[in-house]
Amino acid sequence: MISVEDLTVILPRVLSALFVGVALGLNRDLHNKSAGVRTHALVTLGAAFAVLALVDPHAASGYPVPDSISRVVQGVVTGVGFLGAGVILRDPEGHVYGLTTAATIWVAATLGMLCGLGHWPLVASGTVLVLLVLILGGPFEHWVERIIKGKKKPHPVAPR
Repeated sequence: MISVEDLTVILPRVLSALFVGVALGLNRDLHNKSAGVRTHALVTLGAAFAVLALVDPHAASGYPVPDSISRVVQGVVTGVGFLGAGVILRDPEGHVYGLTTAATIWVAATLGMLCGLGHWPLVASGTVLVLLVLILGGPFEHWVERIIKGKKKPHPVAPR
């Protein structure tokens, strides 16, 4: 039976995992990627639940035994790697798509585990940094590309 004290430990951790997953997934949905809100929210929730299964809410710290954490982290990282691999595609011309979404799924699992463990500074800073990379990374890449290509002199075309 879950007590009120248990809920004060569990509920903030699960809700924060849900929020992080929705925020990351919304970014991917807005960019029409294959893995969106539902996938990312489920990844963060699953990772949070995996580590929450180790947490004894009756313990003073609410933290699990370190040996158990390492085993769960290894399992989550391995499992989510297969999920991330499923969103990576290569077209017949050899172009690879989905790497950013796969990386976002991986970091969503990591942030979900941090939520489950209640590491709030890492959850907050990690979520903000990931969203900054997702939002500003593309425009930054295009800006750098324009600068680099703008400084290069085009090769002269030989007359025929």
